[in-house]
Amino acid sequence: MANHKSAAKRARQTIVKTERNRFYKTRIKNVVKEVVSAIDSADKETALVAMKKANKYIHHCVSKGILKKATAGRKVSRLQVKVNAI
Repeated sequence: MANHKSAAKRARQTIVKTERNRFYKTRIKNVVKEVVSAIDSADKETALVAMKKANKYIHHCVSKGILKKATAGRKVSRLQVKVNAI
């Protein structure tokens, strides 16, 4: 447990931030799964729509500080390669 007021405050803030980050990271996994399922079904049009949605959301998370820019770029790039291969 924290021994100072400032340390106690940081502990409280960390709990809130962790919960918020968990929401965003779960959402990222879900939008990626949508793209992958569209790729598995070999439906190019659905995959493109899902890819656009995933790209937008992943880069939105970069602006929130959930992901680093390079991580987001890597995720989007790998998904786009798979979509283009259909």
